[in-house]
Amino acid sequence: MNSPRRERREADPALNDPERLYVITGDPDGSERASLDLVTMVVAKAQPSPTVQPEQAVILRLCQAPLSVAEISAYLGLPFSVVTSLLTELLATELIESRAPVARATLPDRSLLEAVMHGLQKL
Repeated sequence: MNSPRRERREADPALNDPERLYVITGDPDGSERASLDLVTMVVAKAQPSPTVQPEQAVILRLCQAPLSVAEISAYLGLPFSVVTSLLTELLATELIESRAPVARATLPDRSLLEAVMHGLQKL
């Protein structure tokens, strides 16, 4: 199965309009946004339904394979805060899932490795 083709859209002057961004994110009702950062990975769990916003439908199509929030923001040409608001709604309806990126394992302390090596040599 081929992943969907990802292209960066041309900058739409209407997207920089504060009124348009307010409409996309909805009326702030005081609810908390999900704790997402730029490197949080997002993957869609379902196909977009006719009831989701057009921007959310695009996110669901883009995230068939895992994408970071920064990539989603870049592909949509929307600010990070707007994308976070859209993703919070999708998380609440369980249409996507997110996870923090896998952190590189830290190496153990050199003195610990030397102690283990000396212990094995004494066996």
